[in-house]
Amino acid sequence: MNILVINCGSSSLKYQLINSESEDVLAKGLCERIGIDGRLVYQKAGCDKEFKEAAMPTHKQAIELVITALTNDKTGAIKELSEIDAVGHRLVHGGEKFASSVVITPEVIAAVEECCELAPLHNPANLIGVAACKEVMPDVPMVGVFDTAFHQTMPKKAYLYGLPYEYYEKYKVRRYGFHGTSHSFVSKRTAEYLGMDYNNSKIIVAHLGNGASISAVLNGKCIDTSMGLTPLEGLVMGTRSGDIDPAIMEFIAKKENLDIDGVMNVLNKKSGVQGLSRLSSDFRDLEAGMNDGNELAENAIEVFSYRVAKYIGAYTAALNGVDAIAFTAGIGENGPIVRKKVMEYLGYLGVAADDEKNSVHGDEAVISTPDSKVKVCVIPTNEELAIARETVALIR
Repeated sequence: MNILVINCGSSSLKYQLINSESEDVLAKGLCERIGIDGRLVYQKAGCDKEFKEAAMPTHKQAIELVITALTNDKTGAIKELSEIDAVGHRLVHGGEKFASSVVITPEVIAAVEECCELAPLHNPANLIGVAACKEVMPDVPMVGVFDTAFHQTMPKKAYLYGLPYEYYEKYKVRRYGFHGTSHSFVSKRTAEYLGMDYNNSKIIVAHLGNGASISAVLNGKCIDTSMGLTPLEGLVMGTRSGDIDPAIMEFIAKKENLDIDGVMNVLNKKSGVQGLSRLSSDFRDLEAGMNDGNELAENAIEVFSYRVAKYIGAYTAALNGVDAIAFTAGIGENGPIVRKKVMEYLGYLGVAADDEKNSVHGDEAVISTPDSKVKVCVIPTNEELAIARETVALIR
């Protein structure tokens, strides 16, 4: 089966065509500047990237260009549209309605639309991608895979906030968590890689990228995660503040004469390691700055690493122990400095870093010493493959 995986934003569309039997990526790319002037990036496996400037007034035209690229005579990965057996869509927020992936029907679309107020930047864009694909490929089955679904196994003690209960009853204000597709994939792969029984395991996954979150996975089910009602809660991130004293919002608003939108813009787009460092949200820039003696860059890395270590400690308590800790995503897979700094806080778990093995970039590896009581590893995430697997499981 060939599965087309779609991750649609408001003005962009990422795609991969995956053969489900071999799990090889046949082709991948990106449509960007949709609704502006349009640009297609396409790469067949084993070939160089192709770039094409093309008008994309809507996502429908973007999808049509993707199909044209996938089926072109020279570098197409397939010969014709009929070779796409299904489409898997990344959908960000399923609220409490979806605890697993689903075949997309009109009823599902209506339910996802009801969750739009919980993810106003993401869900409407995701649904645009679904509509565009349905218009171009009306007879191809489609599956929605939710970022929030994996975390729906959290107990009430983990997802309820210390707010008046009526806000949960009326508005569903609670912890939802995100990056669920990644946390699910990486926790499963960690157990497989280490030869553990996934259904009898305690695993902490640290998904560390520009957006970052941590999850506690007990016997294959998520029991807690660091992001909340929105992706703003939890770790210090690239530009997001993570956990703060809520009263800071009022304090900043009065001092800077900001309305609520202005304050939220600061917390989401001007904070995190970028705000702390005054330099960048990119850890490569921060590490270069630290090596050049930039104190603010070093502070940002230390704050980020410390917050990660604190959450790992908290989730070790929530799990009542831990068998394995997995680093994943951009920083988790490629940031030996951050990984080492986090591991330096884990001596109480009997963990020590193996400096040689911790130099890994983007490959699977155990990076703790052989005598460490808890295995710490790097497990690259693959959300597109996870979406393809979920899609196949539902349409087969």
